[in-house]
Amino acid sequence: MGLGIDNVAHDATGLRIGIVAARWNAALVEPMLASAVEELRRLGTAAVRVIRVPGAFELPYGAKCLMADGDCDAIVALGAVVRGDTPHFDFVAGECARGIARLNLSWSHDWRGSRPQPGPPVIFGVLTTDTVGQAEERADPERMDKGAEAARSAVEMARLRRNCADDIAEFEETP
Repeated sequence: MGLGIDNVAHDATGLRIGIVAARWNAALVEPMLASAVEELRRLGTAAVRVIRVPGAFELPYGAKCLMADGDCDAIVALGAVVRGDTPHFDFVAGECARGIARLNLSWSHDWRGSRPQPGPPVIFGVLTTDTVGQAEERADPERMDKGAEAARSAVEMARLRRNCADDIAEFEETP
């Protein structure tokens, strides 16, 4: 577990969570994926859908495909980018982060078609490290367990999205 705050009660009952996982750096991504799925099941999620993309650069597109289905309350993007000797790391990690941020800031119309609302939150579960050792530590469920951490973030943000939608509906109905 990281140094962040993790004292929220995570209840995934009734939630449908999508996960888009990169195949590149599979030795790092697969433990995070397994841990994320296990954590979501432990928290009581109704459904988990997993899709794969080639690498971290493609994660935003995979997340957008899951968003387009309209079946996900939140989406977790899992990948790993390890710094090398070339600027490739900066391009891949930066554009992946930027793409996911853009998805989180995009809006769609609700089922009534009248009020724009945020789409499902997309959680940045992408390791961006200087060394393979750092990435292994973060991906390992017995050490930092970033897969389970991303799953808990997805549940928290999905609940926030539902609560905000409920609050807006209540506000509109108040005379």
